[in-house]
Amino acid sequence: MPAAKAVLQEESHAPNMVAPQSTVATLSPIGPHLVEPPPAAPAKLSVPPPFQPRKATSFQPRVPVIIGEAAYRGTLPVDGIIIGQLGAAGSALTIKQRPRSGSGEAQPELDGELTFKDLLRVNGHVAGKIFSYKGTLIVDTSARVEAEINVAVCVVSGTVVGDIVGHERVEVGPGATVKGNIATPSLTIKPGAVFQGDCRMLKDRQGD
Repeated sequence: MPAAKAVLQEESHAPNMVAPQSTVATLSPIGPHLVEPPPAAPAKLSVPPPFQPRKATSFQPRVPVIIGEAAYRGTLPVDGIIIGQLGAAGSALTIKQRPRSGSGEAQPELDGELTFKDLLRVNGHVAGKIFSYKGTLIVDTSARVEAEINVAVCVVSGTVVGDIVGHERVEVGPGATVKGNIATPSLTIKPGAVFQGDCRMLKDRQGD
Protein backbone atom coordinates (compact mmCIF):
# COMPACT_ATOMS: atom_id res chain seq x y z
CA MET A 1 0.00 0.00 0.00
CA PRO A 2 1.57 3.23 -1.02
CA ALA A 3 2.47 5.76 1.63
CA ALA A 4 0.00 8.69 2.03
CA LYS A 5 1.20 11.99 0.81
CA ALA A 6 1.66 14.60 3.40
CA VAL A 7 -1.15 17.20 3.25
CA LEU A 8 1.02 20.03 4.25
CA GLN A 9 4.23 20.55 2.43
CA GLU A 10 6.77 23.24 2.79
CA GLU A 11 6.79 25.79 0.03
CA SER A 12 9.93 25.60 -1.93
CA HIS A 13 11.89 28.80 -2.07
CA ALA A 14 12.83 28.55 -5.67
CA PRO A 15 14.68 31.53 -7.02
CA ASN A 16 12.39 31.72 -10.03
CA MET A 17 9.27 32.26 -7.96
CA VAL A 18 7.67 35.74 -8.20
CA ALA A 19 6.50 37.27 -4.97
CA PRO A 20 2.75 38.06 -4.92
CA GLN A 21 1.94 41.66 -5.80
CA SER A 22 0.57 43.80 -3.04
CA THR A 23 -2.86 45.37 -3.59
CA VAL A 24 -1.83 48.57 -1.79
CA ALA A 25 -1.07 51.45 -4.16
CA THR A 26 2.40 52.84 -3.78
CA LEU A 27 3.10 56.58 -3.75
CA SER A 28 5.30 58.15 -6.34
CA PRO A 29 8.66 59.19 -4.95
CA ILE A 30 8.06 62.68 -6.39
CA GLY A 31 6.44 65.29 -4.10
CA PRO A 32 2.66 65.80 -4.02
CA HIS A 33 1.09 67.15 -7.18
CA LEU A 34 -0.84 70.41 -6.94
CA VAL A 35 -4.05 70.08 -8.87
CA GLU A 36 -5.36 73.45 -10.08
CA PRO A 37 -9.10 73.86 -9.67
CA PRO A 38 -11.07 74.64 -12.82
CA PRO A 39 -11.40 78.37 -13.50
CA ALA A 40 -14.44 79.75 -11.80
CA ALA A 41 -17.01 81.56 -13.87
CA PRO A 42 -16.75 85.39 -13.51
CA ALA A 43 -19.16 86.72 -10.94
CA LYS A 44 -21.99 88.76 -12.33
CA LEU A 45 -21.88 92.12 -10.64
CA SER A 46 -25.03 94.17 -10.57
CA VAL A 47 -23.40 97.34 -11.84
CA PRO A 48 -25.94 100.02 -12.74
CA PRO A 49 -25.78 101.20 -16.33
CA PRO A 50 -23.81 104.37 -16.92
CA PHE A 51 -25.75 107.61 -16.72
CA GLN A 52 -27.20 108.56 -20.03
CA PRO A 53 -27.77 112.29 -20.40
CA ARG A 54 -31.16 113.30 -21.67
CA LYS A 55 -31.36 114.08 -25.32
CA ALA A 56 -31.76 117.64 -26.37
CA THR A 57 -35.28 118.88 -26.75
CA SER A 58 -36.83 118.22 -30.11
CA PHE A 59 -39.52 120.85 -29.72
CA GLN A 60 -39.14 124.49 -30.58
CA PRO A 61 -39.47 126.40 -27.27
CA ARG A 62 -41.80 129.36 -27.26
CA VAL A 63 -40.73 132.91 -26.55
CA PRO A 64 -40.01 133.53 -22.83
CA VAL A 65 -42.94 135.01 -20.97
CA ILE A 66 -40.80 137.96 -19.83
CA ILE A 67 -37.57 139.46 -21.12
CA GLY A 68 -35.51 141.60 -18.78
CA GLU A 69 -34.05 141.58 -15.31
CA ALA A 70 -36.76 141.26 -12.67
CA ALA A 71 -37.49 139.86 -9.25
CA TYR A 72 -40.42 137.46 -9.13
CA ARG A 73 -42.38 135.90 -6.29
CA GLY A 74 -45.17 133.52 -7.17
CA THR A 75 -45.94 130.33 -9.06
CA LEU A 76 -44.45 129.16 -12.33
CA PRO A 77 -45.96 126.10 -14.05
CA VAL A 78 -43.40 124.48 -16.34
CA ASP A 79 -44.17 122.30 -19.32
CA GLY A 80 -40.68 121.82 -20.71
CA ILE A 81 -37.13 121.87 -19.37
CA ILE A 82 -35.45 123.86 -16.58
CA ILE A 83 -31.68 124.36 -16.79
CA GLY A 84 -29.71 126.16 -14.11
CA GLN A 85 -29.05 126.28 -10.39
CA LEU A 86 -31.00 127.34 -7.33
CA GLY A 87 -29.18 128.54 -4.25
CA ALA A 88 -29.48 130.71 -1.17
CA ALA A 89 -27.05 133.27 -2.56
CA GLY A 90 -28.86 133.53 -5.88
CA SER A 91 -30.11 131.53 -8.81
CA ALA A 92 -29.82 131.43 -12.57
CA LEU A 93 -32.40 129.43 -14.49
CA THR A 94 -33.16 128.92 -18.14
CA ILE A 95 -36.66 127.64 -18.84
CA LYS A 96 -37.66 126.21 -22.20
CA GLN A 97 -41.42 125.88 -22.42
CA ARG A 98 -43.25 123.74 -24.94
CA PRO A 99 -45.68 125.57 -27.21
CA ARG A 100 -49.16 125.83 -25.74
CA SER A 101 -52.10 124.11 -27.38
CA GLY A 102 -55.83 123.84 -26.74
CA SER A 103 -57.57 125.69 -23.92
CA GLY A 104 -54.39 125.96 -21.80
CA GLU A 105 -53.96 129.56 -22.96
CA ALA A 106 -56.40 130.72 -20.26
CA GLN A 107 -53.89 129.87 -17.49
CA PRO A 108 -51.26 132.52 -16.64
CA GLU A 109 -47.64 131.54 -17.08
CA LEU A 110 -46.63 133.76 -14.15
CA ASP A 111 -48.98 134.46 -11.26
CA GLY A 112 -47.45 136.61 -8.54
CA GLU A 113 -45.48 139.82 -7.96
CA LEU A 114 -42.98 141.20 -10.48
CA THR A 115 -40.60 144.04 -9.65
CA PHE A 116 -37.94 145.46 -11.94
CA LYS A 117 -35.70 148.52 -12.31
CA ASP A 118 -35.08 149.37 -15.96
CA LEU A 119 -37.00 147.62 -18.72
CA LEU A 120 -39.34 144.62 -18.72
CA ARG A 121 -41.05 143.14 -21.76
CA VAL A 122 -44.02 140.79 -21.32
CA ASN A 123 -44.58 138.31 -24.15
CA GLY A 124 -47.01 135.85 -22.54
CA HIS A 125 -49.78 135.58 -19.97
CA VAL A 126 -49.01 137.26 -16.63
CA ALA A 127 -51.22 137.82 -13.59
CA GLY A 128 -50.75 139.47 -10.20
CA LYS A 129 -48.86 142.74 -9.62
CA ILE A 130 -46.15 144.55 -11.60
CA PHE A 131 -44.18 147.36 -9.99
CA SER A 132 -41.24 149.54 -10.92
CA TYR A 133 -40.50 153.02 -9.59
CA LYS A 134 -38.41 154.13 -12.59
CA GLY A 135 -38.81 151.31 -15.12
CA THR A 136 -40.61 150.91 -18.43
CA LEU A 137 -43.09 148.09 -18.98
CA ILE A 138 -43.78 146.90 -22.53
CA VAL A 139 -46.80 144.65 -23.14
CA ASP A 140 -46.24 142.84 -26.44
CA THR A 141 -48.99 142.36 -29.03
CA SER A 142 -49.27 138.65 -28.12
CA ALA A 143 -49.23 139.28 -24.35
CA ARG A 144 -52.07 139.29 -21.85
CA VAL A 145 -51.56 140.98 -18.48
CA GLU A 146 -54.16 140.54 -15.75
CA ALA A 147 -52.49 142.58 -13.06
CA GLU A 148 -52.25 145.84 -11.18
CA ILE A 149 -49.56 147.85 -12.95
CA ASN A 150 -47.63 150.59 -11.16
CA VAL A 151 -44.65 151.74 -13.21
CA ALA A 152 -43.02 154.88 -14.57
CA VAL A 153 -43.81 154.19 -18.25
CA CYS A 154 -46.30 151.66 -19.62
CA VAL A 155 -46.49 150.87 -23.35
CA VAL A 156 -49.40 148.56 -24.20
CA SER A 157 -49.61 146.75 -27.52
CA GLY A 158 -51.47 143.66 -26.27
CA THR A 159 -54.22 143.12 -23.70
CA VAL A 160 -54.27 144.51 -20.16
CA VAL A 161 -57.02 143.66 -17.67
CA GLY A 162 -56.46 145.75 -14.55
CA ASP A 163 -55.63 149.25 -13.41
CA ILE A 164 -52.57 151.05 -14.77
CA VAL A 165 -50.63 153.75 -12.95
CA GLY A 166 -47.95 155.37 -15.10
CA HIS A 167 -46.03 157.99 -13.14
CA GLU A 168 -44.54 159.46 -16.35
CA ARG A 169 -46.75 158.31 -19.24
CA VAL A 170 -48.98 155.56 -20.65
CA GLU A 171 -49.14 154.65 -24.33
CA VAL A 172 -51.93 152.46 -25.76
CA GLY A 173 -50.99 151.32 -29.24
CA PRO A 174 -53.19 150.38 -32.20
CA GLY A 175 -54.87 147.01 -31.70
CA ALA A 176 -54.29 147.12 -27.94
CA THR A 177 -57.05 146.48 -25.40
CA VAL A 178 -57.15 147.99 -21.91
CA LYS A 179 -59.93 147.06 -19.51
CA GLY A 180 -59.31 149.06 -16.36
CA ASN A 181 -58.60 152.52 -15.05
CA ILE A 182 -55.60 154.56 -16.10
CA ALA A 183 -53.88 157.17 -13.91
CA THR A 184 -51.00 159.09 -15.50
CA PRO A 185 -49.84 162.65 -16.27
CA SER A 186 -49.48 161.83 -19.99
CA LEU A 187 -51.78 159.48 -21.94
CA THR A 188 -51.59 158.51 -25.60
CA ILE A 189 -54.23 156.31 -27.24
CA LYS A 190 -53.61 155.40 -30.88
CA PRO A 191 -56.43 154.81 -33.40
CA GLY A 192 -57.70 151.23 -33.32
CA ALA A 193 -57.12 150.78 -29.57
CA VAL A 194 -59.89 149.72 -27.16
CA PHE A 195 -60.08 151.38 -23.74
CA GLN A 196 -62.77 150.50 -21.22
CA GLY A 197 -62.41 152.36 -17.93
CA ASP A 198 -61.82 155.73 -16.35
CA CYS A 199 -58.85 158.02 -16.84
CA ARG A 200 -57.41 160.24 -14.12
CA MET A 201 -54.70 162.76 -14.95
CA LEU A 202 -51.90 162.94 -12.37
CA LYS A 203 -49.34 165.61 -11.69
CA ASP A 204 -45.92 164.62 -12.87
CA ARG A 205 -43.08 164.05 -10.45
CA GLN A 206 -41.81 167.60 -10.96
CA GLY A 207 -45.20 168.90 -9.71
CA ASP A 208 -46.32 170.33 -13.07
